Amino acid sequence: MTIALTHARVLTGAGWRDDLAVLLDGSRVEALLPLADPRLQDMPRQDLGGAMLLPGFIDVQVNGGGGALFNDAPTVETIRRIGAAHRRYGTTGFLPTLISDDLDVMRAALVAVEQALAEGVPGLLGIHLEGPYLALARKGVHDPKYFHVPGSEELALLCAPHRGIRLVTLAPEQLPLDSLRALVDAGVIVCAGHTAADYATTRAALDAGVRGFTHLFNAMTPLGSRAPGVVGAALDDPDSWCGIIVDGHHVHPASLRVAIAAKARGKMLLVTDAMPPVGADQPDFVLNGETIIVKDGICQTAQGVLAGSALDMATAVRNAAQMLGVPLDEAVRMASTYPADFLRLGATHGRIAAGCQADLVLMDDDYRVLRSWIAGTGQTES
Repeated sequence: MTIALTHARVLTGAGWRDDLAVLLDGSRVEALLPLADPRLQDMPRQDLGGAMLLPGFIDVQVNGGGGALFNDAPTVETIRRIGAAHRRYGTTGFLPTLISDDLDVMRAALVAVEQALAEGVPGLLGIHLEGPYLALARKGVHDPKYFHVPGSEELALLCAPHRGIRLVTLAPEQLPLDSLRALVDAGVIVCAGHTAADYATTRAALDAGVRGFTHLFNAMTPLGSRAPGVVGAALDDPDSWCGIIVDGHHVHPASLRVAIAAKARGKMLLVTDAMPPVGADQPDFVLNGETIIVKDGICQTAQGVLAGSALDMATAVRNAAQMLGVPLDEAVRMASTYPADFLRLGATHGRIAAGCQADLVLMDDDYRVLRSWIAGTGQTES
């Protein structure tokens, strides 16, 4: 049955509109019609009370939520729990992210995601493997005992036919370019991150098919006057995407504003790098046997090393608008449209347009998520 969502400020591809009804037919957006259209007369309606109707947020880097960490229990139930926790903050599409771990845990995570996709876990789009092919010098909170160069059997595992999105973050200097190309040729999205590469090495990796950069600025070689590094390569390249953590802790707002100004429009993504405290009452958690303290919104070890974030996507949108001065419509696209394009899902996700999946978020002027829809199924958020 078709239902009309009415009386909202709708973010369309052409900007804000307050004179449209959004028609949902099952899991898809059927049409956007003027409120005066006679076809709406006898149609069931849901009055949205003037709130903002936005494309659902897509988070490509979600380590945990709802008190669960993907590494601790790479199961369908953990994926479901993480997705439900983040949905409260407008995330209607996500990639559960596995931090560097041993091969058995990686296998379990891949199997769990395959099964969860088959079961239709709401919002699940695939998997993000962040490591373990990373650089010791830029390890961050990752445990270097897991770092290694993948052999032929491991590459075959990563390149095997799979459901959904498969994203791998790696340090390009740690793999032969032939291995990187094999991943790309198999349809794996490859990002550079936790890397000590120089500009030339990063440029060669981009030419070999690297599509993006994981949490720009963090755990990578910086931009210098005579050594552009990974950051310089990322900002210089017109075609790649950059994930950014806009929590006020990972990167200084001025650095983010400079990066957004330097990068082509549509190539910056908001990500959370979220940990278990998002959507949970317990502020602390354990990672690699170490208790991570969460204080004032910062997740860090006892030594002060950042360990993911306590950020959610609704707050990331708010921070992009208020902290960085990004226009609100653009901040929303950085959380929805641009991640969809990065994941090669732009034809079906990240937009409120006829034919797209009905993944939507209703938000008030204080950036509170009031309701969400995933594939047309609505849920009131508290």
